[in-house]
Amino acid sequence: MFNFFTQGFMLGIAYVAPIGMQNLYVINTALTQNKIRAYQVACITIFFDISLALACFFGMGALMEQIQLLKMGILLVGSIAVIFIGIQLIRSTPNTNTTVDVDKTLIQIIIACFLITWANPQALIDGSLLLGGFRASLIPQASKIFIMGVCVASLSWFIGITTFTVLFKHSFNVKIIKMINIICGGIMVFYGLKLGYSFMQIIIY
Repeated sequence: MFNFFTQGFMLGIAYVAPIGMQNLYVINTALTQNKIRAYQVACITIFFDISLALACFFGMGALMEQIQLLKMGILLVGSIAVIFIGIQLIRSTPNTNTTVDVDKTLIQIIIACFLITWANPQALIDGSLLLGGFRASLIPQASKIFIMGVCVASLSWFIGITTFTVLFKHSFNVKIIKMINIICGGIMVFYGLKLGYSFMQIIIY
C-alpha cells in the first residue's frame, strides 16, 4: 500500500507545484510579509487545496465508479488533458512579475485563498479530470491511501515553498521556477500516460 501513497504524493506534487495563482500568492506573501503572515497564508491555502482535491477525488471519482461510460470518457479525456498540461509546463516560460495584492486582513486573505482555489474553473476541471480519473483507475482499498499521499503533498509543498522563500528570498528566481515546471511537467506526462494505459485496459478487457 505504501506504493499507492508514493504515487499519490508524487502526483500531488506535480499537480500543486506548477507556478499558478495559488503559488504566486504564497510566494509573494513570503517575499513581502513577516513569517507569521507567510505561514498563515500557507496554511489557509493548504486547507482549501486539500478540500478541493478531496471533492474532486471522492465526488467525480465516485460518480465514475457507478457509470462505466463516464469512467472511460474521463480516463481518455483526462489522459490527453494531463499530457497536454505537462507538455505546456515543460515548454512554458515562467513569469514572476504577476502582481498579487498581499496587503490584506486575515479575513480578506481567507476569501482570496478560497477564490483562487475554488472559484478557479481551470482548477476544478483539472482536479476532476486528474484526481477523478485516478480514483476510477484504483482498486477501492488503495484509493484512501492514494489521496492521503496527495494531501500530504499539498501540505509539504506549500509549507516547503513558504520556508524556502522566507529563507532564500534573494535566490528565488525564474531559473528555479523553470526547473520546477520542467520536473512537474515530466511527472504529469508520465501520469497522463498511465491514465491512457488504464483506458486501454478497459477497452481490451
